[in-house]
Amino acid sequence: MTFDDEWAALKSDARDRQSAQMSLNTAGAQPGVPASGTDSDLVVHRGELGAVGNEAFRIHGELRKRADVASAGADRAGAGSTARAAAELQGHNFSAGGELYTTLEVWTSQVKTVLQMFAHISNHLDYSKESHANDDVEIAATLRGRDGSAVPVSELQKYVK
Repeated sequence: MTFDDEWAALKSDARDRQSAQMSLNTAGAQPGVPASGTDSDLVVHRGELGAVGNEAFRIHGELRKRADVASAGADRAGAGSTARAAAELQGHNFSAGGELYTTLEVWTSQVKTVLQMFAHISNHLDYSKESHANDDVEIAATLRGRDGSAVPVSELQKYVK
């Protein structure tokens, strides 16, 4: 088989595989595939959000306690044992003192960043749960029939088809 023949066969195989892959400009319904046609859209249950938020809060607390190297073994002045060791090494003209202090600063900065990320996750999920619950109440209050009863989902679906 020549190179041109092999190349043509590879291009043909790739073209055949591509037609079977997802196409973003198609909205045809596919059974069992969420958000395709008439199937349900994204669904998240409050219990799942709560579990993720609680886990983020728990990890935040544990990380704050265990990764705080800067204040570990703190003296009365508040200096941790690592910072005191760095100062002692620098005082005796060891270059490792400066490097140890730089390492401590980088570690502390990175731990604070991770702590902020976990706090953001926890706070955002708490806000999202409350916000969506309030949205649901507001929507339910505004979608009423003439007699004051809730509008059934089947009636609402007529407007989105």
